[in-house]
Amino acid sequence: MLDIQTKTFEQLNTKELYDLLQLRSEVFVVEQDCVYQDIDGKDQKALHILGYRGSKLVAYTRIFQPGDYFDEASIGRVVVSWHERKFKNGYKIMNASIKAINDHYNTSEIRISAQTYLKTFYNNLGFKEVGEEYLEDGIPHINMIKS
Repeated sequence: MLDIQTKTFEQLNTKELYDLLQLRSEVFVVEQDCVYQDIDGKDQKALHILGYRGSKLVAYTRIFQPGDYFDEASIGRVVVSWHERKFKNGYKIMNASIKAINDHYNTSEIRISAQTYLKTFYNNLGFKEVGEEYLEDGIPHINMIKS
């Protein structure tokens, strides 16, 4: 069971902020061997979707209202701890993020910048590819929309 919490930046305590930055670094920087600027000044505008197993943060996204990142609402920094992926926690955190966008921003139109190798995962959640593949931080990505 994944315990999902939604918090603004101001509601995050120091441990929660540390844990989410650690999880993002563990997957995006270490596992994917990608050097990039994770702390990008956008966390302050985002709602943070935190997925816990017990007291351990194992899944995370951040969501934005329309206009803060893209014209549409958006989901980013989608991350699940390596050991937790077999439990379908990627689907659980994404479904919670989609619901949070509906609840907080009253919209169902969502744009994401997805790592290309995860297209099928996002297709299964109702996202469709738009535009051409591009490189972001050396990793192939594609824009996807859910409406």
